[in-house]
Amino acid sequence: MSRPDDWPVGRVAILALFVTALVTAQLTASKVLAIPLPTGLPRIGGTIFLPGAALAYALTFFASDCYSELYGPRDAQVMVNVGFVMNFVLLALVWSTIFAPARNPEFAAQFEGVLAPATNIVAGSLLAYLVSQNWDVIVFHRLREATDGDFLWLRNIASTATSQAIDTVIFVGIAFYLLPRYVGIGAETPWSVVVTLMLGQYLLKLLIALVDTPFVYAVVGVVRSRADAAAKAAAAASAGDAESIDDF
Repeated sequence: MSRPDDWPVGRVAILALFVTALVTAQLTASKVLAIPLPTGLPRIGGTIFLPGAALAYALTFFASDCYSELYGPRDAQVMVNVGFVMNFVLLALVWSTIFAPARNPEFAAQFEGVLAPATNIVAGSLLAYLVSQNWDVIVFHRLREATDGDFLWLRNIASTATSQAIDTVIFVGIAFYLLPRYVGIGAETPWSVVVTLMLGQYLLKLLIALVDTPFVYAVVGVVRSRADAAAKAAAAASAGDAESIDDF
């Protein structure tokens, strides 16, 4: 059986998707989305409110599940934890650009307003990311071991659904309630609204977890098939070289 490493394009592509989605999530975190629902739901109403980062952030779980399936828990956790550190690199680069002298002060103020998310949003998202992404990798591989590698759909949905629940509670709880109420950072949000935000965000994230399962199968299947083809080609080339040596 060939290893997925035999087709490095797959590994690089998944890593690139993870990093791109992670960076996009940081840069879009400050915009609050309002997604209308076809019908009102209890405690949520007719509109789901969530940070713009939620859509891009959901892609990071998709990428980490694909990576976990193909390359194992250790490599997946390395990717997640290195990604956490890279968040600080991103923030450093953004803030260094904000603090640098600007030719147009008016545009500089607009630039800062767009790219400088509130401190409470950053703190909540970073802690939520670190806990939920590592949880996702752990649950994914515990289920993989328990099912002897079968039922990819089960571990994808279960790991993403539980990790997104953790992510939502930590992020919304810290960013909109704990830091504003007890530290004085950011605008305080009433607890009833915080619960509504949690429920609305998790509903959308759970839907994304269900929808992305066929795509996880597709990505894993393509990478493994290309890895098999690359391994067979390498084996054939090696056999040909050996025959050439024997002829001498």
